[in-house]
Amino acid sequence: MSSAGPSPTALRARGLAGFRAVFAREFAAAFDAPIAYVAIGATLVATTSWFLNEFFLTGKLDLAPFLALLPWALAVLAPALGMRLWSEDYRTRTFELWRTLPLSASQVVLGKYAAALAVLVLFLFGSLPLVALLEWLGDPDRGAIAAGYLGALLLGAEFLAIAAFVSSRTADQITAFLLSALAATVLLGLGDPRVVAIVDGLAPALAPGTFLAATFSPAAWFAEFVRGHVPLAGIVHMAGVAAVFLFLNARSVVEERS
Repeated sequence: MSSAGPSPTALRARGLAGFRAVFAREFAAAFDAPIAYVAIGATLVATTSWFLNEFFLTGKLDLAPFLALLPWALAVLAPALGMRLWSEDYRTRTFELWRTLPLSASQVVLGKYAAALAVLVLFLFGSLPLVALLEWLGDPDRGAIAAGYLGALLLGAEFLAIAAFVSSRTADQITAFLLSALAATVLLGLGDPRVVAIVDGLAPALAPGTFLAATFSPAAWFAEFVRGHVPLAGIVHMAGVAAVFLFLNARSVVEERS
């Protein structure tokens, strides 16, 4: 009589343990090199300096100008954090380590991605002194601020998933960064009203600019978050794009391991 295999609970525990091991390794590795410190520090200095300049000029207790700037900052920061996820393993040949460990592709992909996402969350936490400043000076709209941060997290997660996939397709980190940043910039640009108007003008009957903006760009959804709304469709859009690229990332890793 053959013995029964592991129970579903045991399999889930094993899967979670593998995920945690990859997460811990990758989160620590992110701070072994100066890239995480430089990327977070430079982005915080640039965005907060711009916001403070605008704030002292207008005197409005509103974080919206800072939140509206975040998509373009994330289009650079997320690729900077994601470019090393797989490219570094290919370059140093540590990818061979993942071949020998009893871990599934999904465990490794999700563990690496979650570690990079945690670093991105640290960037968002680093901007909280701006919120404290507004609270100290008056009574800002906390709901709009919370919605804006949620939108920034989702947008960053989308861009980071794209960067992780691109990193899995090349051993060169600079190439991974440039292609990821280009993809994020194009997605944001497709939602710019000026770009939409120009592209629509090429074929007014078809309105291709409007179609591309509504289908692919997260810009309009993020603008809703900045205005204090939490659109379910926007959550589905950004989380869905991230899920698609994580799936492609896992497929890429399976191909490399086979």
